[in-house]
Amino acid sequence: MIRNSEYIQALLAEVRAFMRNECMPLEEEVDRTGAIPEALVERMRELGLFGHSIPEQYGGAGLTTEELALVNIEVSQAATVFRARFGGNTGIASESLVVDGTEEQKARYLPLLASGEVTGCFALTEPDAGSDATNLSTTAMRDGDSYVLNGRKCFITNAPIANLFTVFARSEPGTTGARGITAFLIERGTPGISTPPEYRKMGQHGSPVGEVVLENCRVPASAVLGGEPGLGFRSAMKALNKQRINLAGLCVGPAIRLVDEMVARALQRKQFGHAIAEFQLIQQMIAESNTDVHAARALVLETARKRDAGEDVTMEASMCKLFASEMCGRVADRAVQVFGGGGYIADNVAERFYRDVRLFRLYEGTSQVHITNIARRTISRSGAQPERA
Repeated sequence: MIRNSEYIQALLAEVRAFMRNECMPLEEEVDRTGAIPEALVERMRELGLFGHSIPEQYGGAGLTTEELALVNIEVSQAATVFRARFGGNTGIASESLVVDGTEEQKARYLPLLASGEVTGCFALTEPDAGSDATNLSTTAMRDGDSYVLNGRKCFITNAPIANLFTVFARSEPGTTGARGITAFLIERGTPGISTPPEYRKMGQHGSPVGEVVLENCRVPASAVLGGEPGLGFRSAMKALNKQRINLAGLCVGPAIRLVDEMVARALQRKQFGHAIAEFQLIQQMIAESNTDVHAARALVLETARKRDAGEDVTMEASMCKLFASEMCGRVADRAVQVFGGGGYIADNVAERFYRDVRLFRLYEGTSQVHITNIARRTISRSGAQPERA
C-alpha cells in the first residue's frame, strides 16, 4: 500500500542518490577492509535509514510493507553490506518488538533503534536449530523474579556490534517444538552475554556476523518480550514472515544492478571484431536475467500489498523468498559468464556480487525449507489429504 506517492518518490530519490553517490564508490574498499567507515554510518543515521519500518510515534518512518519493499529494492543495488548495517534495525531486529513488545519495551528501545543509536540483532539460530528452528538448546530457567540463560547462538548478523539482542530460549523444561520458547530483550553489558570475534565469510565483507554466548546470563522478568513467556516462537514467525518479503526485495536490487552491469560490459567488450552484445547467446543471458528481475519484483510487490491489506501471506512470503533468492543467484552466475575471465577476478563487480548474494538462498529459511513449506500449504489449501500405503 502506497499512502503518499509524492512522499515515497522523494524518499526513493533520496535513498537512490545516497547509495549511488556515497556507497557505491566505497564498495571495493569496504569489501577489502571488511569495515564500513563510521562517517558513512552517521550519514545513514542522518537520513533515517535505521527506522524505515518503525512506527512514526517511536521516531521511525512507519513505512508499509509495499513502501519498504520499494526502498529495499533501491538500497540493495549497492553492495549488500551497506543495507545490512541499518537493515536489522528496520527489519528483523525490531519487528518482534514492534508487533509483540509491551508499551514500556517499545518506548524504551524503538526510538533508539530508529535513530541508529542502538544496533539490534535477532538471535534465534543455533548449531542444531537452523532450518529446524524449534530445536533450541538455549535455556532460560526461572529464578524468582529473574531468568538465567545459557546457550550459544550462531550465524547472527550484527552480533559483534549489537547493543540490543532479541534472544530466543526454551523457558519451560520438558517442552518440545514451538511450545515453551520465550523471547528476551537483552542489552549488551548485561553480565553473562558476550560476542566472540566475527566470522570470516565468503562474501558480504563489512557486515559482521558472529555468535552470541550466554553463560548464566541473568535478566529480569521484564526482559521477556511482550511480558508473557512461552510465546517467543510466535513472535519469531511474525518477524520472519515480514522479513522474507523484505529479503526478497533485497534480492531484486542486486539483480537489477547486475543486469545494468552486464549490458554495459557487453557493449564495451569486443570479440571477433564485434561488441559481444551483438551475439545472440549473450543477448539470451541478458534477456532471461531482465525477465527474472521483473517477475521477482512483481511477485514481491503483489505479496507486500496483500500483507498490507491484512491477508495471510505465509505461503506467498515463502514463494517470494524462494523465487527471488534463486533468481538473484541465476543472474549473478550469468553476470560472471558475461564478464568472462574478468568476472572471476577479485574487485570486479560481478565477482563481488556473486559472493555476496550466495547467502540469500540460506538465511531466513533455506530454499529447501521454503519448497517444503509451499508444498504443504498448497496441498492443505486443496482440502485433500495425501494417501498412505
